[in-house]
Amino acid sequence: MSNRNTPTLVVLAAGMGSRYGGLKQIDTFTPEGDSIIDFSIYDALQAGFGKFVFIIRRSFEKEFKEKFNKKLEGKAEVVYVYQELENVPKKYINPERTKPWGTGHALLMVKDSVTENFAIINADDFYGKEAFVVMAKSLAAKNKESYDFNTMAYLLKNTVSDYGFVSRGECKVNEKGYLTDVTERTHIEKIDGKLMCKDEEGEFIPIDEDTVVSMNFWGFTPKCFEFGEELFLEFLEANKENLKAEFYIPSVVNEILKSGTATVEVLKSNAKWFGVTYKEDKETVEKAIGELKKQNIYPLNLW
Repeated sequence: MSNRNTPTLVVLAAGMGSRYGGLKQIDTFTPEGDSIIDFSIYDALQAGFGKFVFIIRRSFEKEFKEKFNKKLEGKAEVVYVYQELENVPKKYINPERTKPWGTGHALLMVKDSVTENFAIINADDFYGKEAFVVMAKSLAAKNKESYDFNTMAYLLKNTVSDYGFVSRGECKVNEKGYLTDVTERTHIEKIDGKLMCKDEEGEFIPIDEDTVVSMNFWGFTPKCFEFGEELFLEFLEANKENLKAEFYIPSVVNEILKSGTATVEVLKSNAKWFGVTYKEDKETVEKAIGELKKQNIYPLNLW
């Protein structure tokens, strides 16, 4: 793969981990001290990604750099981008707000650091080796001037927690395999063995376990930055009194789809997803990763 077509991986790592009860981005899940990001970076390097952009907050910059700079030295370019509460027009800064502005805001933060095709992922989701291979191949083949984007799809039933509610992007896909709409469902929960989600009015409604969902594994060309900035300003204006409102990537994607100038292909992989939303999820993830190391899918020591 030529350098020119080597994609970049952007890692969303500025979240607070409030439901988890700590900085899950760099929590360890193996006796060797691996975080979930370690596996994503390892898989991405093997798949052909050549640059890594971490979206973090300055408050944990030191821990991040100590953990990842040495591992990636000589292997790939590393860039840190900061998503802070004050990265908005002055009139929208509220000293009472503590929550980051969301994944859509984070995406806009990397505009000046990413000039090549890129994928964006959550720091706390384990996407699996094959997912990175499929995404890297797709991105490497795209013209960076094009409006051909994509997303890696998963089935809802494989992405929920037994310990509380989760947020997922509910995807509508046409017969050609392209996304037509994505709705951010901020509360999906297993209740009495059935999957339920809250609608816009906050009422619980059933949601099919085979619903195709986005786990924030998107593939973009730099053209994606043309969408979103105006939308974010509209969001800020509408939510200036709401201290918890977040601007999500699906809002940007829906703007992309609405424009009619861009497409989002839905990629599929058989890779097994798992992640941590709650502290109780940790044991399940530790067992799953331990099993992958036993099967020699990953070496005992990644680095």
